[in-house]
Amino acid sequence: MKTLLFLVTLMIITTASQPEAKETPVQKAARIHKAVLTVDTHCDTPMNLTRPEFNLAERHDAKTTGTKVDLPRMKEGGLDASFFAVFLGQGPRTEPGHANANKKAFEILKSIYKGVESSPNLAQIARTPDDAYTLKNQGKRAIYIGMENGYPIGHDLSMIEKFWNLGVRYITLCHTSNNDICDSSTDKKGAEYNGLSPFGVEVVREMNRIGMMVDVSHISDSSLFHVLRITKLPVIASHSCSRAICDNPRNLTDEGLRAIAKNGGVVQMCILSDYVKTPDPNPGRDSARAVIRMKYHDFNGLTPDQERSAWDEMREVSKKFPQHLASVKDVVNHIDHMVQIAGIDHVGIGTDFDGGGAVSGCFDVSEIGNITLELVKRGYDEEQIRKIWGGNLMRVFTAVLKGAHSK
Repeated sequence: MKTLLFLVTLMIITTASQPEAKETPVQKAARIHKAVLTVDTHCDTPMNLTRPEFNLAERHDAKTTGTKVDLPRMKEGGLDASFFAVFLGQGPRTEPGHANANKKAFEILKSIYKGVESSPNLAQIARTPDDAYTLKNQGKRAIYIGMENGYPIGHDLSMIEKFWNLGVRYITLCHTSNNDICDSSTDKKGAEYNGLSPFGVEVVREMNRIGMMVDVSHISDSSLFHVLRITKLPVIASHSCSRAICDNPRNLTDEGLRAIAKNGGVVQMCILSDYVKTPDPNPGRDSARAVIRMKYHDFNGLTPDQERSAWDEMREVSKKFPQHLASVKDVVNHIDHMVQIAGIDHVGIGTDFDGGGAVSGCFDVSEIGNITLELVKRGYDEEQIRKIWGGNLMRVFTAVLKGAHSK
């Protein structure tokens, strides 16, 4: 009996004296990634939902299909919530043009609901910040809806509330060209209003009233600062990078980052490679892409069949002339800089998957955990990663809803 007691005591002493096994960076990243709410604020996956051969509930291979997001891969990558974008390329700024864009927007919305509701055991449409946490606890993906380009609004402010009622929770004011709301950062003709149009001012005010987040990605510098003078609520940049790290007009300046932080907003880091790192020369690719852009009128005013053909041709060019992608390290270089300039409370992630987003090491949604791993390697702790992966965005989302309700 005494011998048994001695052995037990010895085991307790020995166990207590042994140092705890140190968690490796990979183990730590996996633990944190699983624990925090992960939110991607911009995916163009709805462009695939209009294809009869694409099933959101089935796993697709990124290399062979060119697609980056589906529900099985979201689960593999540990992505809890995603904003699916109702994307409209900028077409004619005429009454028929606006009417066509409006019709197409409703068709895309219908395809999102159809795709998600066909797999209720895997995902659900989400409308409030709390929905994401509830669905995460149920092991389901939360699918939110955003709108990329305010073109479908036309000149009818009442459309904003109609889109809101159908689940749209942010509107990116413009895309690659100027529209009737504001100047774009990349319109070849340059500035039209040097900010918002008079109608654009009313759009921002109405979005504040409704409780819809104002998205400043794609808009020009002057448009950004005009928005920040008008809005009473925090804004988001759903998928934008740092211009100081990659000098592209599509990216945000340090002045813009500081201004968004002062507004209480959040900038969601985009992983579209050309915006992450200045691309190496690839004349064959550039020439082939230019031919397609000319053929399809720079993707403006296309029918659904024309749009599918355009994207199919673009994918073939990508296969024929492979791009040297930026890396996950390059992505986190931007995040480091954004945190330094804007602060840890004002940075998030919006990949632009299925709209061009992809880097080496995070080629599709199944690999997003590699971003968390790189953050861990650079010394970010769990609370900081929680903020970057969803906490900051949900804070803004909540503030916009409360701000609208208090008016």
